[in-house]
Amino acid sequence: MPSIRPSADLRNNYNEISEFCHQSAQPVFITKNGRGDLAVMSIESYEELCSRMELYLALSDGLEDLRNGRTRPAEDILNELRKELDEGI
Repeated sequence: MPSIRPSADLRNNYNEISEFCHQSAQPVFITKNGRGDLAVMSIESYEELCSRMELYLALSDGLEDLRNGRTRPAEDILNELRKELDEGI
């Protein structure tokens, strides 16, 4: 269940909000004048969210490549990498 708090709670109950975010790994939604204004979350949750978004974007790009025929056999790529490693040594 989402936690919704008024903006004054950021000032008056910061430690409580911080503890909630860290323990629950959920954001706290902050309202201003009765309307949604901010989402507050722990750094850990934010970094996890960003990592997921990067993964989803990479997967989406890969699926688009598959749909558009922009693929090559893995064996060909591995052979190219081996050749580059041999030449670099």
